[in-house]
Amino acid sequence: MTRLSVETLAADTVAPITSAGHAQLGIAVLAGIAVIVLLITRFKLHAFLALTIGSLALGAFAGAPLDKVITSFSAGLGSTVAGVGVLIALGAILGKLLADSGGADQIVDTILAKAGPRSMPWAMVLIASVIGLPLFFEVGIVLLIPVVLMVARRGNYSLMRIGIPALAGLSVMHGLIPPHPGPLVAVDAVKANLGVTLALGVLVAVPTVIIAGPLFSRVAARWVDVPAPERMLPDRASEELEHRPGFGATLTTILLPVVLMLSKALVDIVVDDPANTAQRVFDVIGSPLIALLVAVLVGIFTLGRPAGFTKERISRTVEKGLMPIAGIMLIVGAGGGFKQTLIDCGVGQMILDISKDWSIPALLLAWLIAVAIRLATGSATVATISAAGLVAPLAADMSTAHTALLVLAIGAGSVFFSHVNDAGFWLVKEYFGLSVGQTVRTWSLMETIISVVAGGLILLLSLVI
Repeated sequence: MTRLSVETLAADTVAPITSAGHAQLGIAVLAGIAVIVLLITRFKLHAFLALTIGSLALGAFAGAPLDKVITSFSAGLGSTVAGVGVLIALGAILGKLLADSGGADQIVDTILAKAGPRSMPWAMVLIASVIGLPLFFEVGIVLLIPVVLMVARRGNYSLMRIGIPALAGLSVMHGLIPPHPGPLVAVDAVKANLGVTLALGVLVAVPTVIIAGPLFSRVAARWVDVPAPERMLPDRASEELEHRPGFGATLTTILLPVVLMLSKALVDIVVDDPANTAQRVFDVIGSPLIALLVAVLVGIFTLGRPAGFTKERISRTVEKGLMPIAGIMLIVGAGGGFKQTLIDCGVGQMILDISKDWSIPALLLAWLIAVAIRLATGSATVATISAAGLVAPLAADMSTAHTALLVLAIGAGSVFFSHVNDAGFWLVKEYFGLSVGQTVRTWSLMETIISVVAGGLILLLSLVI
């Protein structure tokens, strides 16, 4: 298992923008995070503004010149958006095509038609995991809510027996599997191999989602037995369509970017020759940008056209898909700015210096840092981005596989115990008609199970690879 190291960092590491001691830096980090938490939770300020102000506060408390803090924050924001901004946009377009064309409904209806009462929770995990691949968590919730409520009412199931597996599938995809924004940013921050991260992420995700989904839902259904609220059953997208895409074409489109990225990873492992033509081809088509771009272009023909979309309707769908992600893009970018401010203030080196005599595994440290930031800010994405910035120096002497596991450890920690400062907490509460206490006993506990199980599996994997 990779342990903490104090070996010299990469040669291109820049000098910190402040000469503050470890105590002052530690206080500055806590103060910066506290400012972000206070602004988000107490003053309900948008996370983009809170992260921006928190970054400036961090630099100020660390005693860094304000102009250099601004430069660090701007550089981090720009590099983060440059690294993942296009991928977020392409993922949003694909998700919108999937929803508006009725493709998501087609997958859902096909699977449910083949699922019996005993297998229905497992079917919901499968639906949520497949649907959740290209979608943001919040979009996935909105998309799956009609299905969850419909199935619970039609089959007279406990809402938790059906809802928890669906939520677990979405949450695991969100925390562990690229091309979701958090994992993508972490991959970029620690310079991990995307294909290897994706492959190991799937390996960790499968047992995690089984334990936190169908198995835990049995317990959750006994603790919280509530009916499906009729008022929350919205119209389905495909009800206004005369035609919708087929199951096979829709599933192929959704899985296409994942297959391309995994193919690149496999070729890189098998061939391992940068001059090889086949490897160079797969390096291009398996890159996240090309893989998602290809999926979007294919989706126009496999999703939009079968639904009867005209060129103008497809153009409007793409535009509508892009509009809601402005806030997400800014939050992710500001999180990158905060991360860069942490790095440039010397926090990463401080962690190495302080922990030089510790015997704690680096992967466990990454998980704990992400947990702390998640609990404090309520945002899995902010936790992932900030933790990645803090532990990035630890990846300097790690193998490719362990660097990928570092990303997954951060992702696992980032979903720990969602509570009242998390927008997802309130989405689940309102959509399912739960009280705050019921939401904690079901949703919050499910998130904790995902985090702990995934973290444990990651540590076990680090012993054997």
